Amino acid sequence: MSDTVQSAPVEARTSMDPGAPMPGVATGVVYLDGRYVPRDEARVSVDDRGFLFGDGAYEVTRAIRGRLFEGARHARRLARTLRGLDIALPDDQIAALDAVALRLLRENGLEDGEAAVYLQVTRGTAVPRTHHFPPAGTHPTVYAAATRFVPPSALRERGASVVTVADVRWARCDLKTVNLLPNAMAKQRAVAAGADEALFVRDGMLMEGSHSNAFAVLDGVLRTAPATNYILAGITRDVVLELAREAGIPVLEYPLLAAEVPLASELFMTSTTSDVLPVVRVDGRPVGDGAPGPVARRLYEMLAARMYAS
Repeated sequence: MSDTVQSAPVEARTSMDPGAPMPGVATGVVYLDGRYVPRDEARVSVDDRGFLFGDGAYEVTRAIRGRLFEGARHARRLARTLRGLDIALPDDQIAALDAVALRLLRENGLEDGEAAVYLQVTRGTAVPRTHHFPPAGTHPTVYAAATRFVPPSALRERGASVVTVADVRWARCDLKTVNLLPNAMAKQRAVAAGADEALFVRDGMLMEGSHSNAFAVLDGVLRTAPATNYILAGITRDVVLELAREAGIPVLEYPLLAAEVPLASELFMTSTTSDVLPVVRVDGRPVGDGAPGPVARRLYEMLAARMYAS
């Protein structure tokens, strides 16, 4: 068959994570191991180690009017995660994934407006199932898809609510792996409590969200957890730190103690799909005056100016 197919119609957006790609996976063409195929024809083996062990890496990149925002940083982070997992994907193949993403945007009619591109690389398929790695030469499974994206503008205006949860994840949170069960359970805790996100607390320190980085303003200083193995260094986090320094906002990469949260004048989250998202309630208690604060608003405006620059 031809590797060029017609896009499926986009389905209506339903309730889901604010700012996340649209549900129903309505766009019709995906990439799987060198081929562009209709989504409902894409097949991954039940022996794939991503399915059996969560043995893989992923990235989500924002696309605006047919171009990738900070694509090079996402590619570097993917390469770092793959090295950390000992998954062998040559640098030239990683570099070629940008072209895959751009083609998916074209194939699915997503070159206008905004989209999110999901990329996943697993260690590949191997039989029999063993905990140790398969033989050298086993080909990684590479999958990518693009979906329409709607920014969380309404939530940004009113501010998000979060709950705190104990951080019981493994000690390599700096690797962006597909093994996300603790994150999914934390997010479900938030949803069950009527909140928008869950923030992990480790040894009394606020680390990050289930799928976001956390920032606070305390005594005029912007605080965020340092990029150790206990957090994922988000691409938007890095950009926001750069913008804060450009704006002359004092920055300290040091985690906020959970006991200091009531003293913070502002709290906000950053991620590829939430941009800069103010937090106005933590565990049911207001942050600052209970409204989105000026630092978060300013940093979002600066981020948006960079994202939407022509």
